[in-house]
Amino acid sequence: MNRRTFVKALPAVTVLASTTAGFSQDTPTPTQDLKPITLPKPDMDGGKSVLAALKERKTTRNINAKELPAQVLSNLLWAAFGVNREKGSFGKPGRTAASASNSQEIDLYVALPGGVYLYEAIPHRLAPVVAGDLRGRAGRGAAASAPLNIFYVVDLTRYDTGPGQPDRRIGDPEVQKSYYYTDTGLIAGNVYLFAASQGLAAWFHNCNKEAAAKEFKLRPEQRVLFAQTVGYPA
Repeated sequence: MNRRTFVKALPAVTVLASTTAGFSQDTPTPTQDLKPITLPKPDMDGGKSVLAALKERKTTRNINAKELPAQVLSNLLWAAFGVNREKGSFGKPGRTAASASNSQEIDLYVALPGGVYLYEAIPHRLAPVVAGDLRGRAGRGAAASAPLNIFYVVDLTRYDTGPGQPDRRIGDPEVQKSYYYTDTGLIAGNVYLFAASQGLAAWFHNCNKEAAAKEFKLRPEQRVLFAQTVGYPA
């Protein structure tokens, strides 16, 4: 598969040795109010082919604490679950990962050293959720010190159970469970492939669901499912 074909299938970032500034200067201390972070426009060129990324795809639990440049973070989140077309099914924009009836019920809560942010795909930015270093809610060891943890959170209110919904089973809690676990896996798979294409380390794992839900101030209809740690290999 050539480079042009790969760009259409899975965008990647520029060389990791880029001099693009990281997030340390924009991330406040736990005592400061967090500000929204407008992410750089995704760079959709470079990286390995899809087949090469599949060959390199693996779980790496030894992850360096070195921060990710802003451009890398931007492209990572776009590849995970960004908007890749204005018009998708059911009157919503299309995303880089599929979801049941295009419900887009999975939210990405991004834990950085200075705070937790919600990834808003349409404006492609990070909206502040809570200040403080809560990376440890993803787990111990490298998960607590890696530059980035993504918490996968389902919002059950996103499932349209109205009369125009062709999927009559979508209101069934057990069916919903099968959908949101599958949809999470699709997004996590995108993260794994992106990481492999860029020489990053990725680790999908369980997390402290109860503590995260409380500290992220989630509603009862929201549930923390899993976490995924990303950074440079140690």
